Amino acid sequence: MLVTCWSVKGGVGTTVVAASLAVLLSRRHPAGALLVDADGDLPSVLGLPRPDGPGLAELTTTTPDAPADRLARLEIPVDDHLSLVPRGEGDLDPAALPAVAEALLLDARPVVVDAGLLGRPGDDRRTLAGAATTSVLVLRPCYLALRRALDAPVRPTGTVVVDEPGRSLDAADVHDVLGVPVLARLRWDPAVARAVDAGVLAQRLPRHLARHLASVA
Repeated sequence: MLVTCWSVKGGVGTTVVAASLAVLLSRRHPAGALLVDADGDLPSVLGLPRPDGPGLAELTTTTPDAPADRLARLEIPVDDHLSLVPRGEGDLDPAALPAVAEALLLDARPVVVDAGLLGRPGDDRRTLAGAATTSVLVLRPCYLALRRALDAPVRPTGTVVVDEPGRSLDAADVHDVLGVPVLARLRWDPAVARAVDAGVLAQRLPRHLARHLASVA
């Protein structure tokens, strides 16, 4: 299983959603789960120190392929059930990402990728979203996000909608415009920010997140 979370507009909560999905999957699967950071913020969200070794970026720029054993050597533990492949430094080489996706699909554990914002010049991660068994677009229901989603280079399997007070659009509008299922609907919850600020998201996943993301994981 390969779940890739991505966005078309920054600051919508993609990294928190990816981390939370990986935590949920790690609790359910006997072998645990793997979380892959293709964007760069997962260590901070999980309360981990900044990785000082190589990561996904170095892998893609030093080899045309990504065998599973090389990916495994990049892993750092989050807890007893969840491991993280850090992003590393520099751009990801798009030419190497199909091999990365293939290796992740062959992993016996469920894998969650935080691909962040797709379509950045010189750092295009659309392959990680297009190859996923479940491609999750995370967005807040605003006109600009929906317009960008319609022009996105990848069609998602479904969306995770982060509701904000006072928005005129909602999850039903997202479904109507994009024509894909709304896999989860999350309300803005200060408990999530507190868990991230305290570095305990993996240990104390807020109930609201766990309940509503359960159907995605």
